[in-house]
Amino acid sequence: MSKKKVLFISGSLGLGHAIRDLAIARELRKGNPDMGISWLAGPPASTWLKEAGESLHPNIGSYADDTGSAEKSAKKGFRLNLLKYLFQAMGSWKQNVKVFEQAVTSEKFDLIIADEAYEIYIALKKRKELRDRIAAPFMMIYDFVGDFAMSWNPVEKLGIYMWNGEWAKGIPFYEEKRNAALFVGELEDVPEASLGFRRPTCREVAEKMCHFTGYVLPFDPSEYMDKAMIREKLGYGQEPLVICSIGGTGVGKDLLSLCAKAFPIMKERVSDLHMVLVCGPRLSPDSLDVPKEMDIKGYVPGLYEHFAACDLAIVQAGGASTLELTALRRPFLYFPLEGHWEQQIHVCGRLDRHKAGVRMRYSETTPQTLAETAIQNMGKEVAYPPIKTNGVEQAAMLINRVLSDFRGNPSH
Repeated sequence: MSKKKVLFISGSLGLGHAIRDLAIARELRKGNPDMGISWLAGPPASTWLKEAGESLHPNIGSYADDTGSAEKSAKKGFRLNLLKYLFQAMGSWKQNVKVFEQAVTSEKFDLIIADEAYEIYIALKKRKELRDRIAAPFMMIYDFVGDFAMSWNPVEKLGIYMWNGEWAKGIPFYEEKRNAALFVGELEDVPEASLGFRRPTCREVAEKMCHFTGYVLPFDPSEYMDKAMIREKLGYGQEPLVICSIGGTGVGKDLLSLCAKAFPIMKERVSDLHMVLVCGPRLSPDSLDVPKEMDIKGYVPGLYEHFAACDLAIVQAGGASTLELTALRRPFLYFPLEGHWEQQIHVCGRLDRHKAGVRMRYSETTPQTLAETAIQNMGKEVAYPPIKTNGVEQAAMLINRVLSDFRGNPSH
């Protein structure tokens, strides 16, 4: 049997998607030891994948930096309007489509997987000749469906209406037998809100387009329930531990600064408090002015282990970090980026459904109120209902099914 070749495009911002993509890829290899996977991704995901020992496609150096586009679009005050980011990213999206075409023209792949690589999906949807030239099944991975205006600005409302048209018109693309979509999550995570006048709802579109995998995690939560054991492994003591993290972009710098200002207030009441600021791969620890008693780090591999060890986490409302904390059953405060519809609507909706975490609003939070809320929730027993975390296995099974069906009937 010839070695099967897969092109895996890890889109979106930061590292959360790349981490789940690698978990899926490793599960795929368990049942397909002959499978070769080449990666396309922008930084910081490309750097992280290389350090993980993955095979990067030779064209990856030309793949554009979408995370940089988001950071340029962000404003002070913990704000990122995704519509502005989308327009900012147009140039890089054109570049990425060009890189993708070069990759699939110069090399034959048996399967193409794209995690929120919207530019690739839109190019394939609009250009039948490109789909015919590839002649391989295409699978898109989503974790939200539908965009929302976050202001009354008529220009923003028009832009969102146009983008939601792409969602509404996606169903015929996935009705082509060689195309498929996975949704990382559950149907109930998708809002029942309309995509616009005389259009279906987000949930109706998702139900017709997607196979639902459940939640994808890079670890087994059952192995991290013994907090004392994890603390000993990581070198923490018995002192109250708070982990503050903003994920894989530099957009959340203001949140870490707010945590640093709240620390001395908390320290007055919890004298042995240990607070760790995690800047991630895009923000230099030297760029923050923090008290000497604080622990500040750059990128932390396996951050979920530190979440498992903590008494409280304070995080940006990223889909990956909040899901990890929910699965680990740890108390946490989460701040959705203001103007960011995915975090404000989709992530917050999922967390509300799971009764997980305490939602905070950056523009209404002072160091004093953050300190008070943090102390109230530190070490608190949580009552989140258990969530299904076998999404890695489900995703690999669905991908294998698409690949198997295509092998059996190439006309698909």
